[in-house]
Amino acid sequence: MVNSYLTRLLPGILVIITLSCNISDPNSEDQSSAWPELTSTMKPWTRWWWMGNAVDKENITRRLEEFAKAGIGGVEITPIFGTKGYEDSFLQHLSPEWMEMLLHTCDEAERLGMGVDMILGTGWPYGGPQVEPDFAAGKLFIQTYELKAGERFIQKFEVQDAEYPELASLQYLFAFDEGGEKTDLGELLDGDMIDYTAEEDCVLYAVFNGKTGQQVKRSAPGGEGFVLDHFSKDALNDYLQPYEEALGPAQDKLRAVFNDSYEVYLADYTPKFFDEFKQRRGYDLTDHLPALHAVTGDEDVTRIISDYRQTISDLMMEDFSLNWTAWATENTFKSKYQAHGCPGNLIDLYATADIPECESFYATEFDIPGFRREESDANKAYPDHILFKFASSAANISGKPLTSSETFTWLREHFKTALSQCKPEVEQLFLTGVNHTFFHGATYSPDEAGWPGWKFYASVNFVPTYTIWEDAPSMFAYIGRCQSLLQSGDPDNELLVYWPFYDVIDDDHEGELMMQLGIDNKDDWLAPTPFYKLVKDLINKGYSIDFISDSYLAEAKEKNGDIHLPGGKYKALIVPDCSNMPLPTFSYLTRLQDDGAGIIFTGLPESVPGFHNHKERTDKLMELISEEKENLTITDNIAQVLSEMGIEREELVDTGLDFIRREMNDGKVYYLVNHTPNEIDGYVTIGSLAKSVLIMNPQTGETGKARITTRKENTDVYLQVKPGQAFLIRTYDEAKIEAAAWEYFTEIAEPTPLTGPWEVSFISGGPIIPDDIRMQELQSWTGFSEEANAFSGTAKYTIRFENPDPNVSDWLLQLGDVRESARVWINGEYLDCLWANPFEIRTGQLVEGSNTLELEVTNLSANRLRDLERSGKEWKIFYEINMVNRHYTEFDATTWDPMPSGLLGKVLLIPLETKSL
Repeated sequence: MVNSYLTRLLPGILVIITLSCNISDPNSEDQSSAWPELTSTMKPWTRWWWMGNAVDKENITRRLEEFAKAGIGGVEITPIFGTKGYEDSFLQHLSPEWMEMLLHTCDEAERLGMGVDMILGTGWPYGGPQVEPDFAAGKLFIQTYELKAGERFIQKFEVQDAEYPELASLQYLFAFDEGGEKTDLGELLDGDMIDYTAEEDCVLYAVFNGKTGQQVKRSAPGGEGFVLDHFSKDALNDYLQPYEEALGPAQDKLRAVFNDSYEVYLADYTPKFFDEFKQRRGYDLTDHLPALHAVTGDEDVTRIISDYRQTISDLMMEDFSLNWTAWATENTFKSKYQAHGCPGNLIDLYATADIPECESFYATEFDIPGFRREESDANKAYPDHILFKFASSAANISGKPLTSSETFTWLREHFKTALSQCKPEVEQLFLTGVNHTFFHGATYSPDEAGWPGWKFYASVNFVPTYTIWEDAPSMFAYIGRCQSLLQSGDPDNELLVYWPFYDVIDDDHEGELMMQLGIDNKDDWLAPTPFYKLVKDLINKGYSIDFISDSYLAEAKEKNGDIHLPGGKYKALIVPDCSNMPLPTFSYLTRLQDDGAGIIFTGLPESVPGFHNHKERTDKLMELISEEKENLTITDNIAQVLSEMGIEREELVDTGLDFIRREMNDGKVYYLVNHTPNEIDGYVTIGSLAKSVLIMNPQTGETGKARITTRKENTDVYLQVKPGQAFLIRTYDEAKIEAAAWEYFTEIAEPTPLTGPWEVSFISGGPIIPDDIRMQELQSWTGFSEEANAFSGTAKYTIRFENPDPNVSDWLLQLGDVRESARVWINGEYLDCLWANPFEIRTGQLVEGSNTLELEVTNLSANRLRDLERSGKEWKIFYEINMVNRHYTEFDATTWDPMPSGLLGKVLLIPLETKSL
């Protein structure tokens, strides 16, 4: 059993601390048996875009071999629109030819020690040619007709405002008099015609079963068609039938089937909705058509609309999500699910899957020195680490070992994303509980496509034709080491926070029947809530938390003062201010408290949700609150109450570190990240008592026994963490480990700049190899010639220098501003690849006299792409969305300035000596 905590050390530094952990079988590249043996699941995976399904066995094998060699653990196949000029190679989705390619992929992946997932469709969301109009995404239409007493009404009913009126059908017709009495006129209908004379003033309400008409986005050949009705079990079963028939040979070969984010637009209805509503909510919704049609109004209208949304959520959960996972299990597949965007309870929806998956969209701002951001980054606020925790919380409380992430979606502009910009983004995901990353992604491209190859429009393209691939294996190894421990043991979050879902669906939401809880609209449903503010405050103070829903609260049990759930145990549960709480939920909370669990309220609910008998039910709630109030813990000083319960925060956060923690069978693992501009050099307190602590550097694989002191229930660990670095720390409860001591260093003199001349030779890349350059002062190589201006690839920098001080036994080499990664040799000995901040490395002792430093520096592909477009050569030859930039306007690289490339600043040597503590 392993536990991890995440904390901030220094700007951009990641540290994992583990308390007692027995993991052996080291990766051959690493220096300590403390690292787990790296499995394919621990390595990063990638979404693999099959453009037009124009794939063949030879290129599939070559691409998979390239992935495996670089350190990618698996692929997730997503077929999408194709490439112009390759129509003869297009394969129809699920055809025998397509299945042959899928099975070849699975077999080759198995040979290479990789895994294969696939989306259960093409493009997104679920839909395709098997979706008949009856099973297509539905939309409710209500039309009204005012009649006077004695007025004859002859009408053929047709939807007036529907985009696809031909897909709509009249389902119900009612007359409401001025007193609100309802009369069913269905028996008077002749098809969709009526001849009716009103006996008194009334309003007719015609209810239409309509369709959104939405087609699958970015579909591949053979995948075109209507989007599925996600609120109908019959529609889902019909949709799955072709996969049932085709995927039999892939059973036990495919690891998982995938469901992408819910991007179903305007769907708020299914034909059986009114019957389901009556069964679930306890009253006939057709009695309240005037309120439903109004959408906004008094409290009763709000409650009815809330019930409508609750029913949609129930159907999304029961008819789609649970049945989809059950189908996957029956067919030997795991289910991997992006629930965000769904009109339902995200915690419960995520938890239905074997692997809940969140999505990182656009870029985060970091204060790491040297971290480079783009001018357009500031207006993108999509990444939200509290939003990510809905997926990991669902995994943790339901006992699912993996939380995956769609990673680096639209992180930067095409061809302009550096590995150094990827690192802090993936670290933020790790901090929220993600431990199984999927890049978004890699585009399948045949050899014949040339440079730059085929390209999906919204991804950081991790493929060998792009220059970042040169040093990407170093980043892949870093991710693998981190995930090897973040997948070990068990989550170790001590607090639960109740998510008041009923307050979310009680919101007016601009008069819409349906609420989609997505990434891009989090400011509508998440950010302004007391729940969000409470969670943010708790995390900032150093507490580890998961979210809990009403349904999982029903499963909670008290044992020895802890709250036990299917996925683990927690020390306390906090209930934020909320307006609406179901009666059973309040009873679950008081039952747990009466049994001895720690339950803390920051406020008390004012009402029950929903319309049916709400006054009586609210009275009952108020009665229960009155009976229990003197026994309830109600406070706005949560930290004090938690301390009185013996639950202390992690003081690590006071240094600026973020953390996540996991529990091992003999201690804990801390994963610590420093995304601040401040360096840490001193003792850092962790909230675990340890006999020994092992510092583990996931970037290099180095390990060493830390200098520690203990006090009460805490351990002080000496850490040196610079902005941009990362560490794992393992702590041991009982045994004192036998390991070499971690080396601490201090700078003992002023830096020595390495002054020119620098010899620069271009060794690989294109479009052509420029002539060699001699630089006296380092600057971007783009200014030396037209060829260098257009060049993307790798250049070798060589400088010879005298040892500044032969008495110094170790030096720190600082490369300064690197565009974008560098491999380092000293006197012919390879040291390492530097691909993220800080761009520095220890050299060891230099030889007396003359020394040689060699650096192979790789820039981005942007300059070559700019040159290609300015030459008039066309590479954007794709169907559908061809090609947009990250702001969804036309992509045009001809307007770009050349991106600075190579070494841009001073290179320094800093003398070091071992630091005595």
